[in-house]
Amino acid sequence: MPREILWTDAEEIGIQLQENFPDLDPLTVRFTDLHRHVLELPGFADDPAKSNESRLEAIQMAWHEEYKDAQG
Repeated sequence: MPREILWTDAEEIGIQLQENFPDLDPLTVRFTDLHRHVLELPGFADDPAKSNESRLEAIQMAWHEEYKDAQG
C-alpha cells in the first residue's frame, strides 16, 4: 500500500498534481482551488486545517517545476 501523503510532501504532491492536471498552469491556480485539488489526491491523509499559505506556495512551486519540465 502506498504511503500516506502529507502537506509537507510538496514534491510528491507537485508530481501528482502534474499527472492529474497536465494542461493546467500551476501559477494560474488560486490557493482555494489548489487546497481542494490536494485534498482530492489519492493517498492524501493529512488534516485539511494544517494547510497554510507557505505550504500551498511550496506545493505550487513544486508543481510548477514539474509543469515546466513537462513543457520541454
